Amino acid sequence: MKRLTALGGFDAKGPACFLLEINGSRLLLDMGKGPDAGRRPDLDGIGSVDAVLISHGHGDHIGSLDWLDRVGNPPVHATAPVRALADLPVLRDADDLPQSARIAGLDVETGPSGHAPGAVWMRIGGAQGVFYSGDYADGTGLFPASDPPMAEVAVLDCSYGAETDSIPAQRARLLAAIGDGPCLLPVQPAGRGVEIALACLQAGKDIAICDDIRRVVEVMCRFPEWLAPGSDEALRHLLHAARPLTSDSPLSGVMIAAGANCGSGMSAELGLRAIGTGNVPVIFTGHLSKGAPAGTWVEDGLAQKLMWNVHPDLITIRRLLSCSGAKRVLAAFAPKAAREALSAAIPEAGWVNTGVIEW
Repeated sequence: MKRLTALGGFDAKGPACFLLEINGSRLLLDMGKGPDAGRRPDLDGIGSVDAVLISHGHGDHIGSLDWLDRVGNPPVHATAPVRALADLPVLRDADDLPQSARIAGLDVETGPSGHAPGAVWMRIGGAQGVFYSGDYADGTGLFPASDPPMAEVAVLDCSYGAETDSIPAQRARLLAAIGDGPCLLPVQPAGRGVEIALACLQAGKDIAICDDIRRVVEVMCRFPEWLAPGSDEALRHLLHAARPLTSDSPLSGVMIAAGANCGSGMSAELGLRAIGTGNVPVIFTGHLSKGAPAGTWVEDGLAQKLMWNVHPDLITIRRLLSCSGAKRVLAAFAPKAAREALSAAIPEAGWVNTGVIEW
């Protein structure tokens, strides 16, 4: 018997947490929190698990590791860059998640998913098992992504639903909106933030980055094998060329600050300063979390949102479906409207309308 149960991450942009049970072995795929209002996965009554496999280090995939005792304090596995960037001791001291391993009696394979430093997809249980994309992004130019292997069941990152907009068009719009600054870009530092900083630098803009982003760049320079060819040189140039950004820095040039929604990090302070001036644009590029300033500011016309893809567009979802050949597919991190749009766009896929799959 094989069963996959979404404890979070189904029917909403919710915390990633999937329980996989194969022939008596029990694994958790991610253990997240948020991104909206501190949402947690439903761990009630699931009992002990044999291991937790972490796809990458963002809060909505690791934020509930403080609940590890609720599932029997199993070993946690994560890639080297994820461990190097971790603030949580349990993640910093985690076991490795290599390209190929035997974990809790199951074959586990991984490959780069392009979304963030050290981010991976996973296949567990071979061709008759599960492909889990984690968060997947293709075409960003910094973090490579590889195609998945065949699997019976797929759990796919469908955060954008049937979105057709692409990174090149989004990059052009964002660079045009930024102009020469001043402009504040609140970002996720371990991922989109570094990509946007590189794009702005390559476009000849005067940029400043906060210490959180600088730390990510410094760490990733130690892992060139996790970067697209030549990107380690570009990152070293970024460290040299970017001005330091602090809470009392002048509001000038392109300011790229940690805290994607201005609810935390350097962007929390700089966002208030920028909004207060009335003439320093604030541009958000990702999910607007409930309860954070970003959504309110955009709704009130004080800031704007311009997308920068870090999840699959429709073309990429089609390719992932084709490569995996999965007969049953769970659209993860997608609310009902997004799932319906995907079903209409790709009706031949084996979409499931429940958070539990047995095979």
